[in-house]
Amino acid sequence: MTTYKVGYLIGSLATQSINRKLAKALIRLAPESLEFSEISFRDLPLYSYDYDDDYPEVAQNFKAAIKASDAILFVTPEYNRSIPGGLKNAIDWASRPYGTNAFTRKPSAVIGTSPGAIGTAVAQQSLRSVLSFCNSPQMNAPEAYIQFTPGMITDDGEVTVESTEGFLRNYMAEFHAFIARVLTVLPREE
Repeated sequence: MTTYKVGYLIGSLATQSINRKLAKALIRLAPESLEFSEISFRDLPLYSYDYDDDYPEVAQNFKAAIKASDAILFVTPEYNRSIPGGLKNAIDWASRPYGTNAFTRKPSAVIGTSPGAIGTAVAQQSLRSVLSFCNSPQMNAPEAYIQFTPGMITDDGEVTVESTEGFLRNYMAEFHAFIARVLTVLPREE
């Protein structure tokens, strides 16, 4: 079975983010043929096209990590009915300058958790719009709007609610199948 390298971005920069816990849970529940590496964007400066002719090293490394991944998993909170500014900034760095978009033909999935009843539904829709513009094939089903409750996921990523664990395990199995389908139709360009 083919192993796929999945880069994941956690939309929150907070070290105790519930979305970081969710990311740990997703990795634990994923098929063994998915290898994960976090792609941090914490140190990126604010993007400006003034950098396009001379990308800083931190941005070059970030963009290279996106390109080296077979697929990208976004695990994001919702801030003010959208995605966090840091995540949008990171996407801008990876997709610029024109003609060098690291997300082109890169399979992606979006998930997130929030204490609110609709999870991160609005943020996910906002992110999907951005990813569409970036030409990233997206797993559109199953959708995953996770309402976080205290104790649902431990600090090391163990899911304590059986139905949530089953749902997340299936989500990751579907993501694996989606990656395989996309990369069969749109092979990676080397």
